[in-house]
Amino acid sequence: MTQHMTSTAPTSPISRSRGEILRDVSDAADRRRDGALPLDVDGVAAAFRDELDLLGALQLRWHTRLAGRIDRELAHQPLDLEAAVVSAWHATADELPGIRAVVDRHRDHPLDDAMARAMATATRKERTWLAVMAGQSGLADPRAHVVGEAIEEKARATHRPRPTSHRDEPKSLVSRIRAALAA
Repeated sequence: MTQHMTSTAPTSPISRSRGEILRDVSDAADRRRDGALPLDVDGVAAAFRDELDLLGALQLRWHTRLAGRIDRELAHQPLDLEAAVVSAWHATADELPGIRAVVDRHRDHPLDDAMARAMATATRKERTWLAVMAGQSGLADPRAHVVGEAIEEKARATHRPRPTSHRDEPKSLVSRIRAALAA
């Protein structure tokens, strides 16, 4: 069963939003790239009920970014839908490597039955959506997730991760503002 998280980190007098904490979790996951949920990030225990809640938020961040990337790729490659979807998957995996690692690890090795069910559902829906966006299936097609799985496997097999140094990655506007305020 999923344990409730407890925080040993001191709480600050100024409460941070769940979105800010999720950004910090995403940054930590991208730095670590080990697939572990970054439960040690300040504020996680206060902002998320448990591991499944945090994992769900990371899964949603991945899916939202992937959806935006697919839309942009389809605008550039409207005649080769599958190539656009695969290219978008590659770009998203490059942008969110830590989140991808966390999602993969917990899909393959869920902490409990509730997480296993949630990850199976999310995976099936994402694969169905990949197939639909690639123009190879419809939402009502009971085998759409199988088609989407093949597209995901193609994206994984052809993905060549972009070598990055965290120091060289562009910082978000919020990170730049924080740095400027701290200076």
